[in-house]
Amino acid sequence: MFIVELTYKVPLSEVDTYLEAHINYLNEQYELGHFIASGRKEPRDGGIILSKLPNKETLLEILNKDPFKVHNLADYKLIEFTPSKVGKGFENLIA
Repeated sequence: MFIVELTYKVPLSEVDTYLEAHINYLNEQYELGHFIASGRKEPRDGGIILSKLPNKETLLEILNKDPFKVHNLADYKLIEFTPSKVGKGFENLIA
């Protein structure tokens, strides 16, 4: 499982220009089963994506299609972890 942390490197006005394209990208990745959760950080200086893809290389290929990445609006930090304990209803997150 991966946590992807996006940190904006441009003003929010520029991010907002590509927000609809980014949302469409996210919707496509959800439909394909690549992402399991996402949202903006507070304060709004970036976002978080959770992915259960099997390997980092595949995730990087998919992230390279994000309009925020294509237009160099954000830095991306990937954290890989293996859940070993989860709350009720989230058992499917354990490998």
